[in-house]
Amino acid sequence: MTAKPQTPLLDRIAGPADMRHLSDPDLKRLAGELRAEVIHAVSQTGGHLGAGLGVVELTVALHAVFDTPRDRLIWDVSHQSYPHKVLTGRRDRMLTIRQKDGLSGFTKRSESPYDPFGAAHSSTSISAALGFAVARDLGGAPDPALGDAIAVIGDGAMSAGMAFEALNNAGHMGKRLIVILNDNEMSIAPPVGAMSAYLSRLYAGAPFQEFKALAKGAVSFLPPPFQEGARRAKELLKGLAVGGTLFGELGFSYVGPIDGHDLDQLLPVLRTVHDRATGPVLIHVITKKGKGYAPAEGAPDKGHGVGKFDVATGEQAKAKSNAPSYTSVFARALIEHAANDDKVVAVTAAMPDGTGLNLFAERYPSRCFDVGIAEQHGVTFCAGLAAGGMKPFCAIYSTFLQRGYDQVVHDVAIQRLPVRFAIDRAGLVGADGATHAGAFDIAFLANLPGFVVMAAADEAELVHMVATAVAYDDGPIAFRFPRGEGTGVTMPERGVPLEIGKGRMIRQGSGVAILSFGTRLSEVETACESLAAQGITPTIADARFAKPLDRELILALARDHEALITIEEGAIGGFGSHVAQLLAEEGVFDGGLKFRSMVLPDTFIDQASPADMYAMAGLNAADIERKVLDVAGAGTPE
Repeated sequence: MTAKPQTPLLDRIAGPADMRHLSDPDLKRLAGELRAEVIHAVSQTGGHLGAGLGVVELTVALHAVFDTPRDRLIWDVSHQSYPHKVLTGRRDRMLTIRQKDGLSGFTKRSESPYDPFGAAHSSTSISAALGFAVARDLGGAPDPALGDAIAVIGDGAMSAGMAFEALNNAGHMGKRLIVILNDNEMSIAPPVGAMSAYLSRLYAGAPFQEFKALAKGAVSFLPPPFQEGARRAKELLKGLAVGGTLFGELGFSYVGPIDGHDLDQLLPVLRTVHDRATGPVLIHVITKKGKGYAPAEGAPDKGHGVGKFDVATGEQAKAKSNAPSYTSVFARALIEHAANDDKVVAVTAAMPDGTGLNLFAERYPSRCFDVGIAEQHGVTFCAGLAAGGMKPFCAIYSTFLQRGYDQVVHDVAIQRLPVRFAIDRAGLVGADGATHAGAFDIAFLANLPGFVVMAAADEAELVHMVATAVAYDDGPIAFRFPRGEGTGVTMPERGVPLEIGKGRMIRQGSGVAILSFGTRLSEVETACESLAAQGITPTIADARFAKPLDRELILALARDHEALITIEEGAIGGFGSHVAQLLAEEGVFDGGLKFRSMVLPDTFIDQASPADMYAMAGLNAADIERKVLDVAGAGTPE
């Protein structure tokens, strides 16, 4: 086990108030100890590393200058908040991060008063901070009284439309509001688009170096050569001749760019903004993801998400996989079809590695598009591609697709455009917790007219569903699959398109029928092995489709069995609800059929291992066994 670093100064910090008595040289030493502490903690637990290392000095400076928690510090996405957690009274629990009953990997209101706003998806911070600023001016939350609102947002998150909506509104309102643009030239993947190019131009060449030299000696907001009155001060605030034009036009005073790892720059600028700002201010800070830890700095994703690792080498301890991941199976299947069909294109929203499209991009760079953190645009971009005769695959995590739902309805479904939605991270995902759990896509897609909605029971079925989506041109089609490795089934040589709306029988039994939608099928089979030892042999079927339903299969199961149980990795209102609607309309319940629907519970489930999360949800093999025994009237197993 890696030795714990020596942190004598950090050991004296119980909370941010203890930092405000430190000298600037001590704050620099504290930043060094904090970086070592974060590296050590994440090496033991895994998690988000590079983002937190990139904001160590910024975190120290913000807590030293502002009166948190009275001043509300809001981290966008908040996967960079590990240093913040260490400094705000949670150091002794850092080894529980992202584990069951442990600290969240993101900010969480119920966890600490220093987390005024929860986050895990991007581009929400400026909107929330503006809400706090208005609440402050209207007299909200008198105990403790609201102070400043400070949003820390990355350059990747700034590419989302919501961030600009908030900037526009904040600039118009003119409230005192502080936005820190944490510009590390990288979100999770390298940034794309005009905003990234604009920010790059701002700090290219001499102007940044000039500002750095000026800011180092600044004990007030302006160095002496520029203390010539309000007019010159205003001009410097708006860009120091570097080009804060965009933000100035939106109504923000622009400061920067400044070196986010140099406390000699950060502290005087933050102190002066704290003392003098009257309206909205944007401070442009240049940082480096993974700063101070060579293995993270050198990683392609700058150590975005890591497992446990050896601090000396950076080598991660990864469990040996017994089967390919669902994500890689999807990517390879799509590449095979793209080789035979030049109309197949792929779109992702800032997650090329997470969705497997980095593999597709290597093979077909001109047919793979990363639109940045802009799911709404990505969906409508796919709609335009489909209307133009292409076969777009919109590869987005289930929870991120929620951000583009209006576009799914308005731009895709109503026009019946053949956009193919590859929905990764379906179901419960483990350490990222409720914010990343794919619980709702079955319900919100299957209620749209003309949509085809599939779920793969295993990685072989996923290959066939990719083939089905390629071949389907009659409207939108979606297929969902979970995070992690497959079940280890024999893989087909190539995918074969499935008949739309047709499920399959897995095992013929009697008494009770179980109709599974998605990867709970393996848990169903495990449960039925135990039930067989008790003389109960349920029928098992794989629905494959939540829409259109296999009416013939469902009605036959209802007719030939005393009880029918549906099971899915989704929320109330999904597959089981559609089956119940069909049975009700057909009058099946009049004959006394017992019907049960096993779904995710009506609650948000906190982070744990996927197995523990499904146990909490009541959707593992033991729960299925109990449900069968209940409807069969056979009692409950020990």
